[in-house]
Amino acid sequence: MSETHEVRNTTLGRTTHCPADQPVLEAFLRDNIWLPHSCTQGTCGTCKVRVVDGEVDHRDSSEYTLTPQERSEGIALGCQATPRSDLALEPVEQVHPDDGVTRHPLRDCSGTVAVLDDIARDIRRLVIELDEPMPFNAGQYAEIAVPGTTVSRQYSMANPPSQTHNLEFHVKRTAGGIATDGWMFGQMRLGDRVALKGPLGEFGMNTPQEEPAILIAGGTGLAPLKAIAQHALTNELAPQLHLYHGGRTRQDLYDMQFFHELEQQHERFTYRPCLSEQEWEGAQGMVTDVVLDDFSTCKGLNAYLCGPPAMVEAGVKALKRRRMAPRKIFREEFLDASSTLAGANR
Repeated sequence: MSETHEVRNTTLGRTTHCPADQPVLEAFLRDNIWLPHSCTQGTCGTCKVRVVDGEVDHRDSSEYTLTPQERSEGIALGCQATPRSDLALEPVEQVHPDDGVTRHPLRDCSGTVAVLDDIARDIRRLVIELDEPMPFNAGQYAEIAVPGTTVSRQYSMANPPSQTHNLEFHVKRTAGGIATDGWMFGQMRLGDRVALKGPLGEFGMNTPQEEPAILIAGGTGLAPLKAIAQHALTNELAPQLHLYHGGRTRQDLYDMQFFHELEQQHERFTYRPCLSEQEWEGAQGMVTDVVLDDFSTCKGLNAYLCGPPAMVEAGVKALKRRRMAPRKIFREEFLDASSTLAGANR
């Protein structure tokens, strides 16, 4: 067995124990000690910690995310660094232990493939029926292990957190992808067993807010926003929700009937599917441009964006043009395994 070290989060004043071969972020999360994080793949830098005392192994931390100067200053990536001794760590990003958000410990789960449907061009709905429930927050994701490999991929839950036994994922096919082409679009069958761990991430709307919210999705970036919309409407977390989903052609859109019905059920919810490369009866243009056309000002609103990095970046710029405060813009970028910076199909 691997040697275990004591690791202390000095900001929260809490201690956990971490095996020498486990990233310190994972040890904290398994013990329900919150540490800011997003991608858990060493690409975003959200989980940076300052090593106050002790020594870590930086492992595969890239110089793009963790510069040599930062290393010399005692900074490490929580999702990559493993302990070489007992540690005292201080999160670089501010931690809000009393923000009112319920946290759920990271755990290993297993389940059975219950649904595997093609719902759009190169997009499948995967539903995994878990052996035991996995509590999570709307907007979080799970890491699914590809059988027979050391590879795992991250997918956001699309179902609301009231449903803890059956997790819904929207999977985008990646050409040559080990997880998608090689498994989920290839060998995977109903009834197959699946291993995963979760929940992970801090993207989402989990406490009441006074401001209306704009939800902007590109492709399978719709998944966490579907969970957020359902959760927010059921729990009356926002006075108004405006959901935008962008695709190139009609073949890229999905769950339209679901959202139209949700729109009929809730006066506070509007749904705007958009196409950028095909004429149709709905909104046309880049999804971020449609938002610009619909809002003369976004001052006093919140926004939640999820999808490819280019779309998310365009959305942030568009919202700032309409005077939305940067602190009101929450984002989650989906990177696939073909990206030079990505290690996950998210």
